Amino acid sequence: MTSNDSNDGTGGTAGTGGIRITPFAERPALIGRAYEIADTWPEFTSHEPVVRALLGWVVEEFPEYCVVATDGDRVVARGFSVPFNAVLEGREEMPDRGWDQVLLWAFADRRQGNSPTVASALEITVDADYLGRGLSYRMLAAMREAVGSQGHDTLLAPVRPNAKHLWPRVPMAAYLEGLRADGLPADPWVRVHVKVGGTVEKIAPASMTVSGSLAEWRRWTGLPFDRDGEIEVPAALVPVQCSLVHDRAVYVEPNVWVRHRVSHRAE
Repeated sequence: MTSNDSNDGTGGTAGTGGIRITPFAERPALIGRAYEIADTWPEFTSHEPVVRALLGWVVEEFPEYCVVATDGDRVVARGFSVPFNAVLEGREEMPDRGWDQVLLWAFADRRQGNSPTVASALEITVDADYLGRGLSYRMLAAMREAVGSQGHDTLLAPVRPNAKHLWPRVPMAAYLEGLRADGLPADPWVRVHVKVGGTVEKIAPASMTVSGSLAEWRRWTGLPFDRDGEIEVPAALVPVQCSLVHDRAVYVEPNVWVRHRVSHRAE
């Protein structure tokens, strides 16, 4: 689960009191406006194949699992989650392929008529003008409530630690050992999840994968990609693996599985 807001919610909801948050299913007229938000995601993430193929359809297919925030008539944040069946043969609740895998399973289950057993968060995106106000904290709470309203008692999240890019060569397991003096995770986005009761359970070592030619990576990042080996890319959680002879570079992003227990409020 990604978030472009580094605020951990410590400041409460100051500056967000006039913002209304509901499931998209309650305001279907906003479904077509979900991408009006001025986001801050790095360019290379939009070229992840599962993102390109499926993410744009999530809010239309699963509006009851997705939430939207508005300030007056302005859409200022979105939060996406999807249901999937975790008990079919060959599946598990927290797969190593994290974000990609649960999104693929969600659409396969919808097509095949498989009943979902759990829900997974995918992203929370806050408009650039509203960053740092604790809105991501409120969006996560709204997403938990939406999932509970669909009869689930669990919301999983393949969390993308949003300060990990500052230490791309540190293994994710070692990064997660970083704690503040109060015992909470040092990473702001992981800390939001823990503060609302989430538990860090395991690493998804290959949650997202972006592969492209060197020319593509140069265009996406503005970097030369002129040597073999590990290339540090701004906003990437780990280095990109570059091969000159094969004219390709591959980014495999690890995420962190967090489990949330939610109140079951089936309607």
